[in-house]
Order: sequence, then C-alpha cells, then structure tokens
Amino acid sequence: MLVVRGPNQEIGTAISRSIWTWARVAGGAAILAVLVWRVGTGPLVDGLRLTTGSPLAAALAITALTTLCCAWRWRLVAGGLGVEMPLRTAVAAYYRSQFLNATLPGGVVGDVHRAVRHGREVGDLGRSLRAVAWERASGFAVQIVLTLGVLFLLPRPVGFRVPSIAVTVVVVACTALIAVPLCLNRRRLSTRIGRAFTSDLRDAVLAPRAWPGILLASTVAVLGHAAVFLIAVRATGADVSPARLLPLALVVLTASAVPTNIAGWGPREGAAAWAFSSVGLGATLGLTVAVVYGVLALFATLPGAVVLVAARRRRVWRGACS
Repeated sequence: MLVVRGPNQEIGTAISRSIWTWARVAGGAAILAVLVWRVGTGPLVDGLRLTTGSPLAAALAITALTTLCCAWRWRLVAGGLGVEMPLRTAVAAYYRSQFLNATLPGGVVGDVHRAVRHGREVGDLGRSLRAVAWERASGFAVQIVLTLGVLFLLPRPVGFRVPSIAVTVVVVACTALIAVPLCLNRRRLSTRIGRAFTSDLRDAVLAPRAWPGILLASTVAVLGHAAVFLIAVRATGADVSPARLLPLALVVLTASAVPTNIAGWGPREGAAAWAFSSVGLGATLGLTVAVVYGVLALFATLPGAVVLVAARRRRVWRGACS
C-alpha cells in the first residue's frame, strides 16, 4: 500500500525535530547550570588551565588509535551491508564526524553527516545510514558490557553504589539513544526495522567475518577513551589508583553518550561530579576532570577540522577548473 505524506505531516515532522533539538540543548545547558550553581566556576577555569602540552599530545596519539579502530569497525559493518569503502576514506570521515560531534549541539550531527556523505558517494543513502547506526550501536553495546563487567568484577570504590545508581545511568543512556530515532520518525523507522533488522544483524554485525573485528575494535576504542580520562585525572594532580578510577571513567563515558548535550558538554560533567562525589573524591574534582577531558577530546579531534578544510578546498578547486 502506498502511503503519501501530506504537507501537514511534513510540517509536524519538522516541528518535532526542532523541539527535540532544542530539548537536547536545553538538557545539557540545565546540567551545566546546576553544576555551576552548586560548585561555582572554579572547576571550569582550573580544567582549562590544567590542560597542557603533554596531556594534549597523549590524547592526540591515543585518539588516533581509537579513531582507526572505529573506522575499521564502520568499514566492517558497511561491508556487510554492501557499501564498502577504503580504510583511509573511513578514517578521514570518522575524524570529520568526531570533530563535528565535538563542536555542534547534540553529539550526533557528525555521524549523520558521515552517513549522508557516504550514502551519496556510493549511491545508497539507506544502507549508509543503517551502516552508521549499526556501527555506533554495536560499539555502544560493547561499551555497556565492559562497563557492567568492570562494575561487577573489579573491587568498587567505597560509596559507589552498584547496581542501584550506576546501572541506572547505563539504562538511561541506552533509553535515550533508542528514543532519539524513534522521536525523529517513528513510522518510517518502525517499518524499516521490521524489514531490515534481522538481515542487517546477521549480515553486518554477527557475521563471522565481522563480529570478531567489531568486538576487538570496540574494546580498544573504549579502553582508549578511558585512558584519556585517566590522563585527565593525572593532569589535575589527583593521586588516585587506576583500579579505583576505571569504574568511574567507564560510567562517565557511558553517561556522556546521552545525546542531551552542548557539543559534548553536559551529561559528562554531571556524571563525573556525581561519580567522584559518591566515592569521596568530591564533585569539584569530578567536574574539573570532566572539563580537562572535554578539552583533551576536542583537541584530539582537530584532524577532523583539517579534513573539512581540505575537502572544501578540493571542491573550490574543482569548481574553478570546471
């Protein structure tokens, strides 16, 4: 049966998207406002001041490895869906998407841009969108498993209540990531899931050629991000053992995936303030660490800005030659 969408439906969809976009930004702004009200602006200033050369260089190097792993994961998933790409192209596109995610509200704009651009290049927008969605979902699933594994298997810091609070953070993050696409377009998404979910899962994620690489790449990426978080802690001068910090780092990184942020800021800082406070390290230290991590993460995505500038120059040059 052919379904024709009228002007009212299009307007309603546009309004829904606009409301959701503003709600995400407002959520991140509200979290930051509450933190500033409770602990002041000192941690924000200290976080910026403590971000020096050595931590920046280390974050840049580690993020190069994690970006390579994520690009490889994307390539594996895309290959299973029949929209293969060279690894070099995937790495450049992933850097670009990370930079956009780190500088634009919501934290997902870069992924949408990556999917749409790849879809136009291969002439199949639908499969490209699905490839990016599955790539991010599979990576987040591995992150959740690792987070829960660390929380339950490693000795937990005193005062860190699991599963009552930490698991709640994970569940909220999962619910938010699932709710985002459903809110954007429930009817079209449900139809697409009903038609392609099983085949995509079988061919792109759980295929023998794909899942070992996806698991390995996702594990290395999560541990790499956690390593940058530990570097941020060291930059503040706090003397805390890695075993005590790892559960905190994974919970904060999982909470940062909630797409109610301002260029990555908001849920991450709130989760860090709560997590550090719950183990007696203080909300102020948690917020300072989150700020340092945010600056390190932003700096580490700057190669994506180079990719954007280079692509723009190529388009200008081609336009001048045509």
